[in-house]
Amino acid sequence: MRYLVTGGAGFIGSALTNQLVKDGHEVVVLDDLSNGVRQNLAPNVLFQRGDVNDVPRLWSLLQDVDCVYHLAARVSVAESLLYATEYNQTNVGGTVSLMEAMRVANVRRVVFASSGSVYGVQHEQPVHEDDIPEPDSPYAVSKYAAEQYVRCIGRIHNIEAVSLRIFNAYGAGQPLPVSHAPVVPRFLQQVLTGGSVVIHGEGSQTRDFVHISDVVAALVAASTASDVDQQVINIGSGEETSISELATAIGTVTSKRVHTIYPNTEKSGGVARLVAEISRARTLLGYRPQVDLAEGLARMLREDHRFSQRRVPAYA
Repeated sequence: MRYLVTGGAGFIGSALTNQLVKDGHEVVVLDDLSNGVRQNLAPNVLFQRGDVNDVPRLWSLLQDVDCVYHLAARVSVAESLLYATEYNQTNVGGTVSLMEAMRVANVRRVVFASSGSVYGVQHEQPVHEDDIPEPDSPYAVSKYAAEQYVRCIGRIHNIEAVSLRIFNAYGAGQPLPVSHAPVVPRFLQQVLTGGSVVIHGEGSQTRDFVHISDVVAALVAASTASDVDQQVINIGSGEETSISELATAIGTVTSKRVHTIYPNTEKSGGVARLVAEISRARTLLGYRPQVDLAEGLARMLREDHRFSQRRVPAYA
């Protein structure tokens, strides 16, 4: 098959792209490199640097494509609080541009990478796809709006459209920016450098940490699965882990003492609880998470040069 992956040089996008190439498919990547890294990609990937709102470029890249993976997005919740307009232009406007270009190019399936953050505060856990989303950041709103456009335009123009709500993905190669870094690589860096693990809130807030290999497996399955048109599907581990438990797990896997500080227990650490109900993914995609948190952290230490070079022992 021939695929177009928007945002294909990013953390999830590059892992997906490289797996598709490994499986023998032809892959075209469109990425503006605002978050992605060209060197993450296999050498036989056809890479085009560009904006997902560039419709003429999209038309040219969509020729003879069997399926599109749409991952191009701005992805920081904290940043979106300051730049809501830009998040709307990229995450929502870019999605509409892509769907319109797919209509013209007659591409018949799109797999959209949405986010578990669309749920916001939910009183019942785990969250199910039929629960009413309560997005609480411009980023989450943009992902939910993009889902609706994908489904609506897909339904009108006979484009098979499936949205995967990906929860807290982690793994080797996950970006570690100076500000607003994802919690798993940030904690690993803090522990391995002998620093303190900084936890906002009380550390009791929970998340669903899902290894990148499981996310990729779900994405791969979604491109060829039957009966997924117009579906929204949770992709997580199905396991609820508190932030304090994550810090403890990192201490165990690194064999290092974890120094934890709570600089401001009144500052929110985000929603109190969030874990995915994944039975729909099991039924429609044959999805079975293979990597638990302990193994996933160990893989990250072995495979990510930023951490493996510190000669941390493998998890036993």
